[in-house]
Amino acid sequence: MLMKHPLAIAVMTAATLTAQAVPGPPQGRGRGGAPPIRPEPLAMADHAGFESLFDGSSLKGWDGDPAFWRAANGALIGQSSAENPVKQNTFLIWRGGAPRDFELKVEYRLSATNSGVQIRSVQLPAGPDIGRWVMQGYQADIDADNQYTGQIYEERGRGFLALRGQATYIPDGGRPKVIGNLQQAPDELKALIKTGDWNQIHVIARGSTIIQILNGAVMSMVVDEDLKNRQLGGLIGFQMHVGPPMKVEFRNIWLKRL
Repeated sequence: MLMKHPLAIAVMTAATLTAQAVPGPPQGRGRGGAPPIRPEPLAMADHAGFESLFDGSSLKGWDGDPAFWRAANGALIGQSSAENPVKQNTFLIWRGGAPRDFELKVEYRLSATNSGVQIRSVQLPAGPDIGRWVMQGYQADIDADNQYTGQIYEERGRGFLALRGQATYIPDGGRPKVIGNLQQAPDELKALIKTGDWNQIHVIARGSTIIQILNGAVMSMVVDEDLKNRQLGGLIGFQMHVGPPMKVEFRNIWLKRL
C-alpha cells in the first residue's frame, strides 16, 4: 500500500503501535495460509550499523562548559552544586556532525531537576543574554519527577510537541494535533521509567517523523510538517537545566545514520 501523505503514515503508525499492546493469536493469510511472521521488539543492545559517540573515558568529540561537564566512571557527567549553579540551560554538544535521518541510543541517570537529549538542533550564537553552549531544537525530555520524561519538546522553540503517550501531527504553520494515543491508562508509560536509575532512550528520526522509545516502549512521536520551524538535521547534545543542584549521567551512546 502506497501512502504519500505524512498524516496518513502517522495515523497508520499510531494505530499499529496501539495494536501491538494487545497481541492476538496468529492468523493465516487466507485459507491454508501460513501464520504471518510477527515483528520483533527493538533490541536496545543491538548496535549493528551503529557508531559509538563516546570512548568511555574522555570528552573527546564533545564540547561543553568544563565547569559542569566531565567524563568519569564510563559516563559523561554533568553536575552542578550550590556553590556552582547552572544559571542558564547549558549543553554538552557532539561535534561529530549534524545527522539528518538516524537512530540514537543512549542510557541516562538523573538525580534531580531536568535534562534532555537534543537532536536535530542548532547552537545559538553567544551574546549578552546567551551563553556559549546553548542549543535550540528537538529534545527528548527528561526530569527527575518524571512529569515530562518521554515527551518530545522543542527547546527555545515551539515548546511541547508531543506529550508522553501522544502521537501528534504538526501541519504547516499550525500547532500540534493529537492523532493517536500510545497508552491505555494515563500513567501506564510513566510506570516504566526508573527514578534515579539508568534508563534507555532510543530515538528514531526519519524525514518529518520523530519517535521516542524509552525502556522498550514508545513514549511519544511527532510528524512535523511545519516547514518554517522544523529541522530535518542538526546537532546532538545533552542538557543541564537551570535549578537546584543536579547530576546527570549519559553512557552507551550509539548513532546509526539511516
